[in-house]
Amino acid sequence: MTTTVVRPPSALALHEVSASYGGRTVLDSVSVEIPPATLSAVVGPNGAGKSTMVKAALGLVPSVRGHVALLGEPLRRVRRRVAYVPQQDSVAQDFPITAVQVVEMGRYPHRGWLRRLTRHDDELVAAAMEQVNVADLADSPIDELSGGQRQRVFLARALAQGADLIILDEPFTAVDARTESALLEVLTSLCENGRSVIAVHHDLRTVLDRFDHAVLLAGTVIAAGAPADVLTAEHLERAYGMAPLALNR
Repeated sequence: MTTTVVRPPSALALHEVSASYGGRTVLDSVSVEIPPATLSAVVGPNGAGKSTMVKAALGLVPSVRGHVALLGEPLRRVRRRVAYVPQQDSVAQDFPITAVQVVEMGRYPHRGWLRRLTRHDDELVAAAMEQVNVADLADSPIDELSGGQRQRVFLARALAQGADLIILDEPFTAVDARTESALLEVLTSLCENGRSVIAVHHDLRTVLDRFDHAVLLAGTVIAAGAPADVLTAEHLERAYGMAPLALNR
């Protein structure tokens, strides 16, 4: 008797995806598959199209050609299962809202904007805030929090959503090393429990040490796979023009 092994779908798959801003091509025929249940990094030099790639996958870039699948499906079918944590500088910080209200937004894809949250929703929100150590900040205005605290709150929103795929754009910008390490522990734990995490990141040493998978981008895909296989001197020279000093230490 032959046993059929069913492969889980990729966390994210792009096929011949191109994207433009103001008539300038930022992504050129990008094809890549990111495996499920992995902590994956998207890396590359400034202007390489890293943020554009994840935004294109999420339908946030208007001019996109090619095919994208998230969790094996078009975005419209899995929107509730996908959470996005944008860059800090793209988040309005002067809006009069508290940390817990931000995290509660993670439940809106399931409840809608006009329905009251249930006790179960409240429990999920509290658990998410506890998981990233911001429970004591629940009533603090979001614009009064430090960069690291805000990043924890927005990650808690994604956790409260219960997403199977979490996409983060430069999540460790303006956070200290201790906060970065703590957040990476949370993200690693999510992957160990079957969820998928994709993070745009710039610290190649951290990618080598802490991530399961990497995509090296420079307008198109230079390499993808295990970080040690991707971040080689040859690949880095193609992407950056030289081997970044961070890997020479």
